[in-house]
Amino acid sequence: MDSQQILAAAAEALLGLRGHTIDVLSVTPPSTIEEAVNLSLIVSKLSPIIGNLIEFKTVGLLNEMPCISGLGKWVRQDPDFPDTLFVGKVEPKPGFEIKAWFPLATEITARFKDSQTRFAQNNTWVAVPAWLPSQLICGKPMILDVCIVSGASLAKARDDHYHKPPYYIVVEPENTTDRTKNLQQTNTSGYVWQDTPGRLAEATQIVESWGGGKLYCPHPDYQALLRELQSKFKYRLDTNFAKMDRVVHTEIEAFKTKVLGTKFLGKTVGDWARLISRVEDGKLRSELARLLGLDLAK
Repeated sequence: MDSQQILAAAAEALLGLRGHTIDVLSVTPPSTIEEAVNLSLIVSKLSPIIGNLIEFKTVGLLNEMPCISGLGKWVRQDPDFPDTLFVGKVEPKPGFEIKAWFPLATEITARFKDSQTRFAQNNTWVAVPAWLPSQLICGKPMILDVCIVSGASLAKARDDHYHKPPYYIVVEPENTTDRTKNLQQTNTSGYVWQDTPGRLAEATQIVESWGGGKLYCPHPDYQALLRELQSKFKYRLDTNFAKMDRVVHTEIEAFKTKVLGTKFLGKTVGDWARLISRVEDGKLRSELARLLGLDLAK
């Protein structure tokens, strides 16, 4: 088997997690409606823990695949990239980045900032498991659905969406290959125009002089042009850059729509999310009381 075949087999295994619960953690059901409402507002804070548990689950699941016997094994990497890596006789080494999504939150908040240059061999794919507690705000974490896309396509979609010089520029990391591993930089960054409106025409003229320079490119020659632009005009770092909900990747957008439209405990996931976001209007209380068998008067 080669890298692509191992990734394809692993992707099928990960898609098989749909509907499975992770039997290592459980949130105790609330005893009053007030506890239920408060729990609905904080249960999303479990996401980092659940994300790590899903990574553990993934490694165990993938190592059960008979097709990899004798070729190597999957290992979890923390904090190295990617989250799970196949170590053995296959080169380039296949791997998965795992970005767990709690769909009652406002968006897919995980970030994907890795440079396109990391995916030149297309040997790293991205898995996005959407999870919820089995009883919406309590119970065991359950994987609703899984989306798998190539890391290369995600990085390209991100850069193509954000990069709009001179208004917004995406910049590759500096060359840090001579540094120790923990100090090497591999993430792109987004910068927003912060100079005066009057200087925008000058900056636009410079970009136009590049010919096809509005199309993003990680090549050092093009990056030199962007850094020159940064040196002449004021830009600020965009702290919201690369949130996966904002990269406008076709497959991930379709996955979002599918998950939010999925029926779960009598309502769509999107309906539950909207109820929780408008907790003050009282409808959430009655729905949680119905769902969990709680007395609204208590």
